[in-house]
Amino acid sequence: METRTLRVGYVPGVEPDRFLRRWKSARREAWLELAPVPFSRQHEALQGGEVDMCFVRLPIPADDLHVVALWEERPAVVVGTENVLSLLDEVHESDLADETEILPRDPDDAADRVAVVATGIGYTRMPLSLARLHHRKDAAHRPLADAEPTRIALVWPRASDDELRQEFVGVVRGRTSRSGRGSDAADSKRSIDPKSSGDGKRSGERGRSSGGGRSSGARAAGSSRSGRPARSNRTTRPGR
Repeated sequence: METRTLRVGYVPGVEPDRFLRRWKSARREAWLELAPVPFSRQHEALQGGEVDMCFVRLPIPADDLHVVALWEERPAVVVGTENVLSLLDEVHESDLADETEILPRDPDDAADRVAVVATGIGYTRMPLSLARLHHRKDAAHRPLADAEPTRIALVWPRASDDELRQEFVGVVRGRTSRSGRGSDAADSKRSIDPKSSGDGKRSGERGRSSGGGRSSGARAAGSSRSGRPARSNRTTRPGR
């Protein structure tokens, strides 16, 4: 019988490696493949079947999707290291009154905006996870204290719901083999605790974020050897 593969996408700023490790920690009957997805194509990738599920940044059109809200991302501003705002521990909207804002020109231009402000021109806003992903020596990022957070969610098509996808939902929620699924309906209305997810406002979004288009291989059979498929996506091997 052919082994199934669950292909899970993730937008820049999301770090899915911890879920890969949880998947590998149990005997699974399917491969898990992680694929970076540009923020601008998060909905298109699902609609076109490029991925089976995706970690997205809300909002997203959700009429035909299951949406499990996860953690919040702290808002941040990025400035050049010579900007006086870089001396602050956190920034407030009032601190930005006399500064020039570099606005997004497209959904995937975070790195370009960081490059602009690094020259000393103004500031730009983005989730703290993206600011850390695109960090460079001549730029500094600071939390924006009085702005609304963004939210990451796990989504997949309603028409394609199945046991394999539900198994991955359980992995993301931290459900163990001893846990039941009777409370799933209630759980879908709650956010994942940032402390358990390793992301979000409470945890300070510690760690280096993944995304962009770079990924590495990993196998689930207890081997430390990394496997790199032709498309350079992280993949696990089902337990034997």
